[in-house]
Amino acid sequence: MYKELFKKIINQNFDFSEDELKVFNKLIENEVLIKINDTIEINSKYKIGTIKVEKNFVILEDISNEHKNIKLDFDSLNGAYEGDLVIAKKVFNPRSKVKAKIIEVFSDTNKKTEALVYVKDKALYTVKESILLHCKDTKKFKENYVYLVDNKSYEIILEIGEINNPKIDEYISLYLYKELIRLENELEVEAKIDDKNQRVDLTHLNFTTIDPASAKDHDDAIYYDEENQILYVAIADVSYFVKENSALDKQAFLKSTSIYLPNRVLPMLPKKLSENMCSLRENEKRYAYVFEIHLDIKELSVKKSKLYEAIIESKRKFSYGRIDRVLDKKFDTFTTLEKTIFDSLIKLYEVTKAFRAKRLLKGYDFRSSELRLKLNHKAELEDIEEEFSTASHQLVEECMLLANIEASKKVNKVGIFRIHEEPPFKAISQLIDDVNMLGVEVKLQGNVHDTITHIQQKAKMSVLAKEIDELIIHAQTQAKYSSKNLGHFGLGFDSYSHFTSPIRRYSDLVLHRMLKSKQTPANIEEICEHISIQERKVDQLVWDYEDRKYARYAYKNINEEFKAVITDCEKGQAKIYSKIPGMKVVLDNYKGQNLYTKLRVVIKSADIITKQIVASIKY
Repeated sequence: MYKELFKKIINQNFDFSEDELKVFNKLIENEVLIKINDTIEINSKYKIGTIKVEKNFVILEDISNEHKNIKLDFDSLNGAYEGDLVIAKKVFNPRSKVKAKIIEVFSDTNKKTEALVYVKDKALYTVKESILLHCKDTKKFKENYVYLVDNKSYEIILEIGEINNPKIDEYISLYLYKELIRLENELEVEAKIDDKNQRVDLTHLNFTTIDPASAKDHDDAIYYDEENQILYVAIADVSYFVKENSALDKQAFLKSTSIYLPNRVLPMLPKKLSENMCSLRENEKRYAYVFEIHLDIKELSVKKSKLYEAIIESKRKFSYGRIDRVLDKKFDTFTTLEKTIFDSLIKLYEVTKAFRAKRLLKGYDFRSSELRLKLNHKAELEDIEEEFSTASHQLVEECMLLANIEASKKVNKVGIFRIHEEPPFKAISQLIDDVNMLGVEVKLQGNVHDTITHIQQKAKMSVLAKEIDELIIHAQTQAKYSSKNLGHFGLGFDSYSHFTSPIRRYSDLVLHRMLKSKQTPANIEEICEHISIQERKVDQLVWDYEDRKYARYAYKNINEEFKAVITDCEKGQAKIYSKIPGMKVVLDNYKGQNLYTKLRVVIKSADIITKQIVASIKY
């Protein structure tokens, strides 16, 4: 009711219900609303809007004009919380920035109001921001427990568990990032190999999948015909099973991507599809959408490509590690079929290496590695594995890049593209300053590409090549999805789309439909915006989950010594690189050491809820 009332006032519509009229008269009486000439307006001393809670501050989203949004301090909330409609009164601020304090909170009785809270010293605090809630009766709450409560009545909706139980971390992260849909029962799926249309039969070809050893969802399989110089990239034909606007499709859109946590996958699609009917499993016939890419080995280019619906049978499932050994001529034991496949992959690797070298003349080669958290059966952090981009990764990557490029060429001018815009001049200037501060002398070149390659060449001669690569990556804009083709700066491509992972990415599923139908969805811009936002949100969710695992580890290792490197001079932050690499700490005795200075630190405290780990430099 309240939001509708204020919208009526803004639009000068005074056709009020009886309840609205009572509120209206009270607002006039309290001078929140004032008469100016023949109109009723919101008094400039007040602001009316909804609350949006961020990590360290609150946004008051102005109901009349989004450009008049202001920040609020947590101590100005007066009991308001996420989504509440409020009246805030401006207060005097000598620094001239708008300050305000909430004086009234409007609550619709049918509005769902809840908060994730924890109990500390018999008081309730929100998990997201550690705001103290004014709950008078806390006897029903257990000390050190996490609850989902009604944030008006403080009635318990759900008891999540004790803070010291690592198994509650998944629920906390999913709740904070509004992804509890992942815990709901999967939709029923009727999936059969029953296509009435004629498909190209490629079951005689020696397709193979190459994935992490633990993978259950196999999106892609490859086969190389050396004699005719044809690369076949077969991708799971998810669009055959997930029909547009079906309940399955709507749920996949909401999720937009699979979530990969250290201990399990929360898939975008039901497991019957993601791990079975859509997965290109070994020795099982599967529907695929196949790119047949005719290569020019001398010119290192694509002569032509064909795209069609097919049926394939992956002959073998290999791990990256196994193929790395093969490319290193260490075959282990093998069957006759496997030796044939290995010989083909070795020849394909030589081809992809040449294509990669040509690609990197315009794109960039970053020393990439990923930290994988290993959890035990109690969901506690046990170990960290650093995974590097190896020869087998690069082999698969180049094949997928070729397919993605070809897919982008076959889309209409308005389509679904993966874009990465050139970093702004300000970011590049800051990058130059940061690298020079590290003692590596670099200068601005004629364009951004030449500047970055110049920095990388200079970095190779220093001991800070990996760290400087990190600075370059941080200077980049974020890749996203767009209905317009703006190119991919980082990869050096004029046109690029995501085609090769429809089991785990909604963008690829949409692209498959477009390529089959030759039509662009009317809401393509909405789709691009939503899946871009979802992608960033899921990244943040995973980081939140992992940071809480690190905090739990630190909590059990107070007074332990670690090797660390300074990563943020302004905030006095460092990152551990020994024993448990990737753990971020705040230094309580930071004295201005330079960026990337290596030092020894001792863990002093760790808060599982806020995830903050405090350490001291050991001098």
